[in-house]
Parts: sequence; C-alpha cells; structure tokens
Amino acid sequence: MTDLLHRAAELLEPLVVRMLLLIAAQEIVQADETSQRRQDSEKRGFVWTFLAEVEKQPLIAFRFAADRSGGTPVAVLGDSKGYLLADMYSGYNDVTTPERRRRAACWAHVRRRFWELKETFPQAHDMIDAILELYRIEYEAESRAIVGTAEHRDLRLRASLPVVLRIRKWLRHHRHLHPPKSPFGQAIGYALRNLRSLMTFLHHPGIRLDNNRSESALRPVALGRRNYLFVGHVAAGENIAVLMSLLASCVANGVNPEEYLADVLLRVASHPASAIDDLLPHRWRPAA
Repeated sequence: MTDLLHRAAELLEPLVVRMLLLIAAQEIVQADETSQRRQDSEKRGFVWTFLAEVEKQPLIAFRFAADRSGGTPVAVLGDSKGYLLADMYSGYNDVTTPERRRRAACWAHVRRRFWELKETFPQAHDMIDAILELYRIEYEAESRAIVGTAEHRDLRLRASLPVVLRIRKWLRHHRHLHPPKSPFGQAIGYALRNLRSLMTFLHHPGIRLDNNRSESALRPVALGRRNYLFVGHVAAGENIAVLMSLLASCVANGVNPEEYLADVLLRVASHPASAIDDLLPHRWRPAA
C-alpha cells in the first residue's frame, strides 16, 4: 500500500509543480512551516506550505525539505514580486527584499504573546483589546461585502490606522517600564521590531490581518506527528507533500478528494501538458 502511495505521488508531482508556479505568480502569498521527524536521520525535516488565491480560488501547496533554511522559500518564490504574509522567521528574509516581496506580519502572533501573559501582567489586556478592534473592523468589511476592494482600504486607513498608531504609542511607552529580557519586555520588543511589517495590511486590502490559514493548513502535519510519527526519508517526505497539496486544495475548493484522485490518476499520464491546469483542483471537472 505504501508503494502505491509513492507511485501515485510520482504520477501527480507535475500537478503540484504547476500549482507552486501559479502560487508564486500571485501578488499575495501566505507561507508557514513546521518540523517533521525522519526515520533515516536524527535531524528533523520540515514541511512548508504556500497558499494563494489563483483565479479567485484557493490553492494550497506543500514542500518537504531536509532543513529549515531559506532555500525552500527561494526555490518556490524565486524573484517573484508582491507580498508575503508569514511569521518573522529569518528563513523568509531572502525573498522579502526591496527587489522581491514585501513582508506582511501576522497580528495573531503578536496577540498570542500578550494572551499568554495576561494572567501575570493585567496590562496585556490593553494590547489584546486593541488588536480585537482591528478584527472588528475586518468583520465590518466582511459584513459590508467590501473585502479586498478600494472601499476596504479606505476603511482601514480611516478606522484601523488610528488603532495601530495607538498601539505603537502604547508599546513605546511600556517599553521603558519592563526589562527587555523579561517576558513582557520580549512581547513588547517583538511587536515594536515588526511594526512596519504589521502595518503592511493598511495599504493593501487583499492582505489578511493574520496568517492563520497557513497554520491551519499545517494542522494535518501536526496530527501526523502523533499518528504516523515520521517520514522514512526525504524522498518519502516529498511524496507526502505532493499528496497533501492535492488533498488540501481539493478540500479548500469543495472537491471530493477521492473522486478527484480516482479520475486524475487515470488521466494525468496522457493529459496534454499544455492543458495541465485543467487537472488542478480549482479547475477540475470529472471526465465526461
């Protein structure tokens, strides 16, 4: 059965290669990564996920790598331009340069740091409440059906910008009240160091406040660490990433994964390479 899974991944790999190319071509990309044990080495491998809206439909692709270096983001995103919504891990630095992509930081990461300290430091509620205001403004945009429009950007500049400026003022004030290496000082320092990237969303209505979609996409990997425990080797991890990419994208597009794979596995070998996009989850239709 394992051999069949690996063979299926080999046949389907061109589809995921194409998915990654389409994702890299989008203006806004989300990314995240998590570790995965390997059976052949004491070193952990890493599963990376890259998400984007392609033709207004979500595509989710995974890459397995032997390490957590920035080589994977460079291999996937290359010299593409636009925005990258991710955490502040330095592995993304090579693709977030003035010549490539501008980084957008995740407000959920900031909130999480203060949430974990709220019992010990009551003043953490100031930040939690302020960030909640930002989410309420986004909810208003959703309720008005203006997400991603110029009207959404205007709403952010009118309503969200004053909140962010108030947060900046609060952070600068409290920075001097807590030692930099204390838990609260570290939470403040993280927010201040990344404030420019945290403010990126204000000027582009297509950028989300947080990177939760990427984290959610990696949840099956976290579950896998408890169930199948490890991958045998790098090639096995790469094959798992292929299958996960197609399954996750099927679910995101409301496509039955079993029906999709049963159809595409029969068609992919003889399907014209020039029409490969027709076999991707967001475009797929059952064979007549």
